[in-house]
Amino acid sequence: MNEKKKPFKAYKTTPAGPPKSSRIKPIYEKSCGIILFREEKGERYYLLLHYPGGHWDFGKGHVELSEDEETTARREMKEETGISKITMTKGFRLKMDYFYRRERRLYHKDVIYFLGKTSETRVKLSHEHQGYAWLPYEEALGQLTFENAQILLKKAEKFE
Repeated sequence: MNEKKKPFKAYKTTPAGPPKSSRIKPIYEKSCGIILFREEKGERYYLLLHYPGGHWDFGKGHVELSEDEETTARREMKEETGISKITMTKGFRLKMDYFYRRERRLYHKDVIYFLGKTSETRVKLSHEHQGYAWLPYEEALGQLTFENAQILLKKAEKFE
């Protein structure tokens, strides 16, 4: 029994789970977003959005034709929160990817995140969200639903 084993393919697990077979071809999506913060008395407060599905996450959205990543991230932040005065942190660009299922179809999504600072405090939510919170780092870390978002926040907090 000298049978060759097929190489193991690793997939990031998500609430939808990894693909059950390597023959399943996921539909690819790309989104961009901003890990947005404001400073108050030397402490960062991060903006988290409450999605209708119940989870808490950063703002993000699909890339439209002819948009670059940063343009997409800025447009989505303005559409979702009304915040437009954002100073992007140079050198911060992180990619997160995951699989999920919608309507019995498998999707593979890449999300590019930037780190941005604002002085705006007023949030005007779009129909895409049911709430928001400006939270200090430790509270934001505990409020984020998904581990991959928590990892991004840890990296953002340490980035200078």
